[in-house]
Amino acid sequence: MASLKPRTSNLKLHNHLYPVIMAGGSGTRFWPLSRQLFPKQLLRIMGDETLIQQTLRRVVTASAPERVMISTNPAQAESIRVQLSEWKDALRDNFVLEPEGRNTAPAIALVALELVRRDPDAIMLVLPADHIVKGQRDFDAAVSLAANLALQGLLVTFGIQPIRPETGYGYIKPNRKTVLATRGKLKGHPVARFVEKPNEAKAAQYLKAGDYYWNSGMFVWRAATILDEIRRHQAVLYRGIEHISRLMQQGASRSAIDDEYRKLPSVSIDTGVMEKSTKSAMVPVSFQWSDVGSWGSLDEVASKNKAGNVVVGRVVDLGSRRSIIYGDRRVVATIGLTDMVVVDTPDATLVCPKSRAQDVKQLVEVLKQQKAPEYLEHMTVQRPWGSYTILEEGLGYKVKRVTVNPGGRLSLQMHHKRSEHWVVIAGTARVTRGEEVFDLKIGHSTEIPVETRHRLENHGQEILHIIEVQNGPYLGEDDIVRFQDDYGRTKT
Repeated sequence: MASLKPRTSNLKLHNHLYPVIMAGGSGTRFWPLSRQLFPKQLLRIMGDETLIQQTLRRVVTASAPERVMISTNPAQAESIRVQLSEWKDALRDNFVLEPEGRNTAPAIALVALELVRRDPDAIMLVLPADHIVKGQRDFDAAVSLAANLALQGLLVTFGIQPIRPETGYGYIKPNRKTVLATRGKLKGHPVARFVEKPNEAKAAQYLKAGDYYWNSGMFVWRAATILDEIRRHQAVLYRGIEHISRLMQQGASRSAIDDEYRKLPSVSIDTGVMEKSTKSAMVPVSFQWSDVGSWGSLDEVASKNKAGNVVVGRVVDLGSRRSIIYGDRRVVATIGLTDMVVVDTPDATLVCPKSRAQDVKQLVEVLKQQKAPEYLEHMTVQRPWGSYTILEEGLGYKVKRVTVNPGGRLSLQMHHKRSEHWVVIAGTARVTRGEEVFDLKIGHSTEIPVETRHRLENHGQEILHIIEVQNGPYLGEDDIVRFQDDYGRTKT
């Protein structure tokens, strides 16, 4: 994993600035590379770092890593902790988990509640985890100006200069006649108008007019201010958040708090608050930005060959033009494609015109309705201790290849529904089975009966590989009771 150590920056650190990385999305338009449990922010789309690693690197120039907050859900928290492991000590207590997605306003309100408790003067820098930003110096300058505007009680968003008549973004028109603050060439303006995602004719009109900007989905405001504006414009949501706050103060159980959170209305921070508030402001920014919202959007940020193709992986092509071709492990051979998307992974392949790339979300919804496992996760799943790959499964059985990194160990756990049989194929395994603790070398095996406490560890210097055969009436990953865990995961 590439180093995530912060780069030097000219941005003066603000003692009350708290970056908030919104990392709960599913990124369904990037299927089959992204999955429900392995979304777009966890992918290496540009460079050696994943999108969430790039986002963290970007914000630690503006604030100490101990003040970075991660908003996500329990299903994704483990994978995010793995990817941000170099910051594990700083981020340990900074995950705010939604039990269920209720859109952006409840998620932001939940983090704002926590920040006001920690620091009544907290300023939130809210950023999606899966955007690409180029131009650190320009980004820092925009954050600095926005933080000054936030101190004036304003809700600030960053506006992106449109480069095409995009119908997938909301638009913002600033009041250019009023300048709220400046920093170098940057200026902050009140928002004159928000526009929801327009049709193509309207988008072309906005592009030609030159005074509309894309809504980037990045915000800066005081935590107390956004809570006050939620109270003003979303009273039902605010009462629910207040109730959750009281439950927290009273020491209520996690399940009771989660039940109340699930009752909150699903509200977007844009339509529910920003578009209604008289405090909305915008900073037109100069850094390069993309939300890489679909496979087609790679054209904006990825390098191309002479034929205009974006090519990744083991690809052999003859005569294709302006296409996106992604190969994971197998050779992908293409001939004479024009404006197409081809994405091949070990368990799923996507082929579509670039003009239909936005429709991948609908395709994933069909897979979800069919309860197809390919919408949920990859065959290979990363864990804090290593990974596992599903090799084969059928009625009553599942076969995995499990890898454990040197020094890694799984939780001390038990399964109610399945037994497991382990065979070591590389390395040496330290096995806990009930009251026994013993080592298994290459070619040796052991049986883990149902409802037996067990643990797998790697005390060696090389990666441990085992083949695991599961048998039982139910083989889901949620049939785990954890008794001890090195990675802070829940016991059940």
